[in-house]
Amino acid sequence: MNKMPCELVVWESLPAIRAAIASEMVDSGLSQRVVADILGMAPSAVSQYLSGKRGYRIEFNQAVRESIISLSNDLREGKIVDPGPRICSICTQIRGVPSCDACEES
Repeated sequence: MNKMPCELVVWESLPAIRAAIASEMVDSGLSQRVVADILGMAPSAVSQYLSGKRGYRIEFNQAVRESIISLSNDLREGKIVDPGPRICSICTQIRGVPSCDACEES
C-alpha cells in the first residue's frame, strides 16, 4: 500500500519545513533556545534540524523558500503567534495540489 498523503506530510514535509524555519531564524541571529521557544519545540530538536540529523529530505523550490523566509521573519518579529495556517499553506505549495486524492474520494 502506498503511503497516504498525510503520512508523507507528517514524516517528510513537516519536519523539512520546521527545519528550514529554524535554520532561517538562527541565521537571522536568534539563539537555538529562543527559536525553540517560538516554535514550541525542545532546543535539542532545533539542534538536530540545524545539524541535518532530521528534517532535510526535501529540496524546496524558490516559491516555497520565499514562503518559509517570510514566515520565519514574521515569527521572529512577533507578527504571528500561530504558524499553523502558514505552515499548511507551505505544505500545499510543496504538494502542488489543493487537496489530496484520498480527500477527494471521501
